[in-house]
Amino acid sequence: MSFEEKQRVDRYRAFYYAAASGDFNPLHIDPAVGEKAGFGGPILHGLCTAAWMVDSVTRAHGDPRKIKSMGCRFSGPVRLGDELSFVGTVMEQSDGQTTYTVDVKNQADDQILRKALVTMED
Repeated sequence: MSFEEKQRVDRYRAFYYAAASGDFNPLHIDPAVGEKAGFGGPILHGLCTAAWMVDSVTRAHGDPRKIKSMGCRFSGPVRLGDELSFVGTVMEQSDGQTTYTVDVKNQADDQILRKALVTMED
């Protein structure tokens, strides 16, 4: 089984995530700070990207209550306006669980997350 999903990072996504998470780090919401850091403006919270990655798996697999574990390495910034692609494939099925590997890239084909895995209960 495999799946593909896309998410566009709208210009308010970092504000929405900051409000939900309580993480108001200026790197994510202040254009001047993002510019000074070399990103050309604010960047999306890594955990928001990771949450979208897990969400893409649960949409393909089913019930989000069946999430057993997830993990990833953050390997590239996500800028406001980016379009992210989540391509997942079954890596392993055993003991009543399915583990997916998820390839996460932006519109320029830059790898955003590495070693992205989600294990779901069957």
